[in-house]
Amino acid sequence: MRRLLCSALVLLACAAGPALANDELVTSARTNGGETIPYILTSKPGTPAYAVILMPGGPGRVGPRMMDGKLVFSGGGNFLIRSRELFADGRFVAVSTDATSTPDRMLAIIRDLQARYGQIAIYIIGTSRSTEATMALARPLDGWVAGFVHTSSMNGIADFDPRGLRSRHLIVLHVQDACRVSNPSSGTASHRKYGTELIEMSGGISTGNDCEAAAHHGYNGIEQATVDRIKAWIAKP
Repeated sequence: MRRLLCSALVLLACAAGPALANDELVTSARTNGGETIPYILTSKPGTPAYAVILMPGGPGRVGPRMMDGKLVFSGGGNFLIRSRELFADGRFVAVSTDATSTPDRMLAIIRDLQARYGQIAIYIIGTSRSTEATMALARPLDGWVAGFVHTSSMNGIADFDPRGLRSRHLIVLHVQDACRVSNPSSGTASHRKYGTELIEMSGGISTGNDCEAAAHHGYNGIEQATVDRIKAWIAKP
């Protein structure tokens, strides 16, 4: 009877809602020169097939560390970093890390993920200013990762030509993004000129500075829909 009661309680707990994502500070990623590259690994129970490496915009800092037994970090309001739990679903794990254009620093994380999960499909995702990093890494890391996603891209995306590269590329924009350095027309221009795949989002809420995360620039209010479309593109055969 007691065993049946315990089993029933477990089933009720499972039915109460999905498992919460777990944030873990990882310090095992090291560059060829021995520098440690800390990152936050966000995961849920399951067997991951995909990993997304998320880099925030603005100053690009996450700087994860333990303080008084708690994980603390910067950039939690950024679109990608605040959406890390939406990416993590059992099939996907999410890495939150400082924005970087240095291949060796990114390769440290890639190797660490491969040591943990095997030959998992890895995608590097930047937003706003960190799309300068995704564009800069595209050629030196071509073939090392499955693809790159450029969200709310800097205007330089208009001249970014990924044709001939082995890794996949996706541009994501909000049609009402009013930030002058990430005009949505730049993303559509790249799509027209080079055929780069494109996702256009609309709706949500826009408050404050046009170039900050609470504006359309940061997909405020449509985070789930935006993440779902990115993940669908990544998982597309």
